Amino acid sequence: MTALSQRKIRERVEELGDWFHNMDLNGVPTAPNHFLHDYPRNKFSRFEHALPKDLTGKSVLDIGCNAGFYAIEMKRRGADRVLGLDTDERYLAQAKLAAEVLGAEVEFLNLSVFDVASLRERFDVVLFMGVLYHLRHPLLALDLIYESVARNLLVLQTMQRGSDETFGVAADYDFFQQDHFDEPGYPKLHFIEHEYAGDWTNWWAPNAACTQAMLRSAGFEILEQPEAETYVCRRGVRPKDAGAVYPARPGERRDD
Repeated sequence: MTALSQRKIRERVEELGDWFHNMDLNGVPTAPNHFLHDYPRNKFSRFEHALPKDLTGKSVLDIGCNAGFYAIEMKRRGADRVLGLDTDERYLAQAKLAAEVLGAEVEFLNLSVFDVASLRERFDVVLFMGVLYHLRHPLLALDLIYESVARNLLVLQTMQRGSDETFGVAADYDFFQQDHFDEPGYPKLHFIEHEYAGDWTNWWAPNAACTQAMLRSAGFEILEQPEAETYVCRRGVRPKDAGAVYPARPGERRDD
Protein backbone atom coordinates (compact mmCIF):
# COMPACT_ATOMS: atom_id res chain seq x y z
CA MET A 1 0.00 0.00 0.00
CA THR A 2 1.34 3.42 -0.95
CA ALA A 3 1.91 5.63 2.09
CA LEU A 4 -0.31 8.71 2.18
CA SER A 5 1.40 12.07 2.07
CA GLN A 6 0.98 14.39 5.04
CA ARG A 7 -1.08 16.71 2.84
CA LYS A 8 -3.41 13.87 1.84
CA ILE A 9 -3.77 12.73 5.44
CA ARG A 10 -4.69 16.26 6.50
CA GLU A 11 -7.28 16.47 3.71
CA ARG A 12 -8.89 13.19 4.73
CA VAL A 13 -8.88 14.14 8.41
CA GLU A 14 -10.69 17.37 7.57
CA GLU A 15 -13.14 15.58 5.27
CA LEU A 16 -14.24 13.35 8.16
CA GLY A 17 -15.28 16.31 10.31
CA ASP A 18 -14.72 16.81 14.02
CA TRP A 19 -12.73 14.10 15.81
CA PHE A 20 -13.24 13.20 19.47
CA HIS A 21 -9.96 11.28 19.59
CA ASN A 22 -6.89 13.45 19.20
CA MET A 23 -4.43 11.19 17.41
CA ASP A 24 -1.11 11.84 15.71
CA LEU A 25 -1.42 10.51 12.18
CA ASN A 26 2.14 10.80 10.92
CA GLY A 27 2.44 14.38 12.09
CA VAL A 28 -1.20 15.36 11.55
CA PRO A 29 -3.16 15.85 14.81
CA THR A 30 -6.83 14.96 14.44
CA ALA A 31 -8.20 17.16 17.26
CA PRO A 32 -5.49 19.63 18.29
CA ASN A 33 -7.98 21.94 20.03
CA HIS A 34 -9.75 19.23 22.06
CA PHE A 35 -11.41 20.60 25.22
CA LEU A 36 -9.86 17.68 27.13
CA HIS A 37 -6.47 18.46 25.56
CA ASP A 38 -4.53 15.39 24.36
CA TYR A 39 -7.48 13.07 24.79
CA PRO A 40 -7.65 10.10 25.10
CA ARG A 41 -3.87 9.63 25.38
CA ASN A 42 -3.78 11.69 28.57
CA LYS A 43 -6.42 9.42 30.11
CA PHE A 44 -4.78 6.24 28.83
CA SER A 45 -1.51 7.28 30.46
CA ARG A 46 -3.22 7.02 33.86
CA PHE A 47 -4.29 3.38 33.51
CA GLU A 48 -2.18 1.80 30.75
CA HIS A 49 0.05 0.18 33.39
CA ALA A 50 -2.91 -1.94 34.51
CA LEU A 51 -3.14 -3.70 31.13
CA PRO A 52 -0.74 -6.40 29.88
CA LYS A 53 2.16 -4.85 27.97
CA ASP A 54 2.41 -7.93 25.78
CA LEU A 55 -0.86 -9.12 24.23
CA THR A 56 0.72 -11.62 21.87
CA GLY A 57 -1.72 -14.44 21.18
CA LYS A 58 -4.62 -12.47 22.69
CA SER A 59 -7.81 -11.06 21.20
CA VAL A 60 -9.28 -7.65 22.04
CA LEU A 61 -12.78 -6.23 21.56
CA ASP A 62 -13.21 -2.45 21.75
CA ILE A 63 -16.91 -1.63 22.22
CA GLY A 64 -17.68 1.96 21.29
CA CYS A 65 -14.29 2.38 19.63
CA ASN A 66 -14.89 5.92 18.29
CA ALA A 67 -11.85 6.82 16.15
CA GLY A 68 -9.98 3.72 17.23
CA PHE A 69 -7.34 5.07 19.64
CA TYR A 70 -7.60 2.22 22.16
CA ALA A 71 -8.01 -0.48 19.52
CA ILE A 72 -4.84 0.68 17.78
CA GLU A 73 -2.98 0.84 21.10
CA MET A 74 -3.94 -2.77 21.80
CA LYS A 75 -2.64 -3.78 18.38
CA ARG A 76 0.62 -2.01 19.20
CA ARG A 77 0.88 -4.27 22.23
CA GLY A 78 0.91 -7.27 19.94
CA ALA A 79 -2.69 -8.50 20.10
CA ASP A 80 -3.34 -11.06 17.38
CA ARG A 81 -6.92 -9.97 16.76
CA VAL A 82 -8.45 -6.56 17.51
CA LEU A 83 -12.06 -5.74 16.67
CA GLY A 84 -13.59 -2.30 17.17
CA LEU A 85 -17.33 -1.70 17.29
CA ASP A 86 -19.26 1.52 16.90
CA THR A 87 -22.65 2.61 15.54
CA ASP A 88 -21.49 5.92 14.09
CA GLU A 89 -20.30 5.55 10.51
CA ARG A 90 -18.24 8.74 10.71
CA TYR A 91 -16.34 7.44 13.74
CA LEU A 92 -15.78 4.14 11.95
CA ALA A 93 -14.45 5.98 8.90
CA GLN A 94 -12.09 7.93 11.17
CA ALA A 95 -10.94 4.71 12.83
CA LYS A 96 -10.28 3.03 9.49
CA LEU A 97 -8.25 6.02 8.31
CA ALA A 98 -6.22 6.07 11.54
CA ALA A 99 -5.53 2.35 11.29
CA GLU A 100 -4.52 2.71 7.63
CA VAL A 101 -2.13 5.59 8.30
CA LEU A 102 -0.58 3.94 11.36
CA GLY A 103 -0.33 0.52 9.74
CA ALA A 104 -2.48 -1.21 12.37
CA GLU A 105 -4.36 -4.34 11.33
CA VAL A 106 -7.66 -3.71 13.12
CA GLU A 107 -11.15 -4.71 12.02
CA PHE A 108 -14.08 -2.33 12.54
CA LEU A 109 -17.79 -3.17 12.46
CA ASN A 110 -21.00 -1.18 12.80
CA LEU A 111 -22.47 -2.90 15.87
CA SER A 112 -23.60 -1.76 19.31
CA VAL A 113 -23.01 -3.35 22.68
CA PHE A 114 -26.50 -4.81 22.40
CA ASP A 115 -25.39 -6.74 19.29
CA VAL A 116 -22.34 -8.46 20.78
CA ALA A 117 -23.97 -11.89 21.05
CA SER A 118 -24.08 -11.97 17.23
CA LEU A 119 -20.27 -12.11 17.18
CA ARG A 120 -20.38 -15.64 18.62
CA GLU A 121 -16.86 -15.14 19.94
CA ARG A 122 -15.16 -14.45 23.25
CA PHE A 123 -12.24 -12.05 23.67
CA ASP A 124 -9.37 -12.04 26.14
CA VAL A 125 -9.70 -8.29 26.72
CA VAL A 126 -12.88 -6.24 26.33
CA LEU A 127 -12.63 -2.45 26.37
CA PHE A 128 -15.80 -0.55 27.23
CA MET A 129 -14.66 3.04 27.40
CA GLY A 130 -16.98 6.03 27.70
CA VAL A 131 -20.12 4.18 26.64
CA LEU A 132 -22.07 3.10 29.74
CA TYR A 133 -23.54 6.50 30.59
CA HIS A 134 -24.74 6.99 27.00
CA LEU A 135 -27.00 3.91 27.20
CA ARG A 136 -30.63 3.80 28.25
CA HIS A 137 -30.10 0.25 29.51
CA PRO A 138 -26.63 0.18 31.07
CA LEU A 139 -26.91 -2.93 33.26
CA LEU A 140 -28.25 -4.93 30.32
CA ALA A 141 -25.10 -3.94 28.43
CA LEU A 142 -22.86 -5.29 31.20
CA ASP A 143 -24.92 -8.50 31.34
CA LEU A 144 -24.50 -8.99 27.59
CA ILE A 145 -20.75 -8.43 27.76
CA TYR A 146 -20.49 -10.99 30.55
CA GLU A 147 -22.72 -13.54 28.86
CA SER A 148 -21.47 -13.17 25.30
CA VAL A 149 -17.98 -11.81 24.74
CA ALA A 150 -15.85 -11.48 27.90
CA ARG A 151 -13.41 -14.33 28.45
CA ASN A 152 -11.12 -12.69 31.01
CA LEU A 153 -10.47 -8.95 31.36
CA LEU A 154 -12.93 -6.06 31.09
CA VAL A 155 -11.75 -2.46 31.20
CA LEU A 156 -14.61 -0.08 31.92
CA GLN A 157 -14.51 3.71 31.94
CA THR A 158 -17.62 5.72 32.70
CA MET A 159 -18.53 9.26 33.71
CA GLN A 160 -19.25 9.33 37.45
CA ARG A 161 -20.99 12.02 39.47
CA GLY A 162 -21.85 12.28 43.14
CA SER A 163 -19.92 10.81 46.03
CA ASP A 164 -16.69 8.86 45.64
CA GLU A 165 -17.42 7.11 48.94
CA THR A 166 -18.59 3.50 49.15
CA PHE A 167 -21.11 2.47 51.79
CA GLY A 168 -20.97 -0.97 53.37
CA VAL A 169 -24.24 -2.29 51.97
CA ALA A 170 -25.78 -5.19 53.88
CA ALA A 171 -26.92 -8.32 52.07
CA ASP A 172 -30.55 -7.52 52.88
CA TYR A 173 -32.71 -4.95 54.68
CA ASP A 174 -36.10 -4.95 56.30
CA PHE A 175 -38.82 -3.46 54.09
CA PHE A 176 -39.34 -0.53 56.49
CA GLN A 177 -35.63 0.30 56.84
CA GLN A 178 -34.83 3.23 54.56
CA ASP A 179 -32.00 5.30 56.07
CA HIS A 180 -29.29 3.53 54.05
CA PHE A 181 -30.68 4.95 50.81
CA ASP A 182 -29.66 8.43 51.97
CA GLU A 183 -26.03 7.50 52.63
CA PRO A 184 -23.70 9.39 50.21
CA GLY A 185 -21.85 6.17 49.45
CA TYR A 186 -24.94 4.05 48.75
CA PRO A 187 -25.01 2.98 45.06
CA LYS A 188 -26.92 5.61 43.09
CA LEU A 189 -27.52 5.89 39.36
CA HIS A 190 -28.58 9.44 38.54
CA PHE A 191 -30.98 9.65 35.60
CA ILE A 192 -30.62 12.60 33.21
CA GLU A 193 -34.00 13.26 31.63
CA HIS A 194 -33.01 16.09 29.31
CA GLU A 195 -29.35 16.95 28.61
CA TYR A 196 -26.05 17.15 30.43
CA ALA A 197 -23.08 19.10 29.07
CA GLY A 198 -25.14 19.81 25.95
CA ASP A 199 -25.42 16.09 25.10
CA TRP A 200 -28.83 14.43 25.08
CA THR A 201 -27.17 10.98 24.98
CA ASN A 202 -25.82 11.42 28.50
CA TRP A 203 -28.57 9.35 30.15
CA TRP A 204 -26.99 8.18 33.40
CA ALA A 205 -24.37 9.35 35.90
CA PRO A 206 -23.52 6.68 38.48
CA ASN A 207 -21.64 7.43 41.65
CA ALA A 208 -18.53 5.35 42.34
CA ALA A 209 -20.40 2.87 44.53
CA CYS A 210 -22.98 2.30 41.82
CA THR A 211 -20.42 1.62 39.09
CA GLN A 212 -18.71 -0.91 41.32
CA ALA A 213 -21.97 -2.54 42.39
CA MET A 214 -23.16 -2.85 38.77
CA LEU A 215 -19.92 -4.54 37.76
CA ARG A 216 -20.16 -7.03 40.62
CA SER A 217 -23.83 -7.65 39.88
CA ALA A 218 -22.99 -8.48 36.27
CA GLY A 219 -20.36 -10.98 37.41
CA PHE A 220 -17.12 -9.00 37.18
CA GLU A 221 -14.48 -8.93 39.90
CA ILE A 222 -12.79 -5.53 40.20
CA LEU A 223 -9.02 -6.02 40.17
CA GLU A 224 -7.89 -2.40 40.11
CA GLN A 225 -9.21 1.13 39.93
CA PRO A 226 -6.20 2.91 38.41
CA GLU A 227 -8.09 6.20 38.20
CA ALA A 228 -11.40 7.51 39.49
CA GLU A 229 -13.58 6.48 36.55
CA THR A 230 -11.71 3.45 35.19
CA TYR A 231 -11.97 -0.14 36.41
CA VAL A 232 -9.94 -3.18 35.39
CA CYS A 233 -12.02 -6.28 36.02
CA ARG A 234 -11.91 -10.02 35.61
CA ARG A 235 -14.84 -12.16 34.55
CA GLY A 236 -15.90 -14.02 37.68
CA VAL A 237 -18.99 -15.73 38.98
CA ARG A 238 -22.30 -13.93 38.80
CA PRO A 239 -23.67 -13.51 42.35
CA LYS A 240 -27.17 -14.49 41.21
CA ASP A 241 -28.10 -17.28 38.83
CA ALA A 242 -29.13 -14.92 36.04
CA GLY A 243 -29.32 -11.23 35.39
CA ALA A 244 -31.35 -9.44 32.76
CA VAL A 245 -30.06 -11.84 30.11
CA TYR A 246 -31.57 -15.28 29.70
CA PRO A 247 -28.95 -18.03 29.51
CA ALA A 248 -28.21 -18.97 25.91
CA ARG A 249 -29.52 -22.27 24.67
CA PRO A 250 -26.95 -24.91 23.66
CA GLY A 251 -25.40 -24.06 20.30
CA GLU A 252 -26.40 -20.41 20.36
CA ARG A 253 -23.01 -19.16 21.55
CA ARG A 254 -19.47 -20.36 21.10
CA ASP A 255 -17.49 -20.47 24.34
CA ASP A 256 -13.74 -20.63 23.76
